[in-house]
Amino acid sequence: MEASQYKSNQPVKFCPGCGDHAICLALQKAMAQVGIPTHQTVVISGIGCSSRMPHYLNTYGFNTIHGRGGAIATGVKTSHPELNVWQMTGDGDCLAIGGNHFIHEIRRNVNLNICLFNNRIYGLTKGQYSPTSPKGFVSKSSPFGTVERPFIPAELVLGARGTFFARTLDVDMPTTVDCMVQASEHQGASVIECLVNCVIFNHGTHNWIADREMRSEHSIVLRHGEKMIFGKEKDKGLALDYSQGVIPQLIVVSANDPHVLTHDASMQDPTLHRMLAIMGQEDNLPIALGVIRNVEEDTYDEATHQQINQVRENSKVRTFDQLTATLEQWEI
Repeated sequence: MEASQYKSNQPVKFCPGCGDHAICLALQKAMAQVGIPTHQTVVISGIGCSSRMPHYLNTYGFNTIHGRGGAIATGVKTSHPELNVWQMTGDGDCLAIGGNHFIHEIRRNVNLNICLFNNRIYGLTKGQYSPTSPKGFVSKSSPFGTVERPFIPAELVLGARGTFFARTLDVDMPTTVDCMVQASEHQGASVIECLVNCVIFNHGTHNWIADREMRSEHSIVLRHGEKMIFGKEKDKGLALDYSQGVIPQLIVVSANDPHVLTHDASMQDPTLHRMLAIMGQEDNLPIALGVIRNVEEDTYDEATHQQINQVRENSKVRTFDQLTATLEQWEI
């Protein structure tokens, strides 16, 4: 299928220069690559700039209310497991008012795909700090700088026992498409953190990795089964240092070092995945892009239907009259 088949006839109303344009195009390309027909695809969103996405995709869609996209997406997938369900959400929509729904759809491992647009600002409501804004960030709602510590979405996902986490950048189309394809093929809750630029209210928030000249030194694209190598000259690698105490630490070594790690996204133990996912936040390590975690686990929707079918097979009740006959009754 062609990417154009997933494009709706609605004019795209993201601001010129907004990173959401690139994520929308990447999603259309990924859907075409996966090849699931448009009539078997559903895009659910909450409220925010990114939540306009259902309007721009030629699929079924539902633009719901603030923070509640996860609840609706869970219901759609559970009632219609044959559908390919995507949830579009932002750092404000799903990490603030929608935080409870977010962690529980991950904990339950509902078989849907969540694109978390992270621009570290409330854009639609004109520039308030969000749960991912860095401490000290000056905004319309924090004129003297926010005193709050930000969420690291990856930590939240892994803390909720997430089975799939990826991170990508709006200006890196190949990595974004690849992450989306792998997310769609994953059986379970897939979370893709999309680092996007808000050109109006938080322009340049990801410049330290979005800038082409700095990206290769400040980021590493992880690929399952490949050595963790990065740098403009591909001369750096990641290894574990056991000399600092009981808990090993990730360090940068020469790419030729025999201790350079090979990425294993399928490891059940999330310890190393967490270490990789929080790199580049409060240290001098590169930020990890690509698929960081991709493990198999039972899905909520499949387990629910298996349970329903088992109860039906074992139940002697077949009609409503038979059901009422089993209940306590009173005559008046």
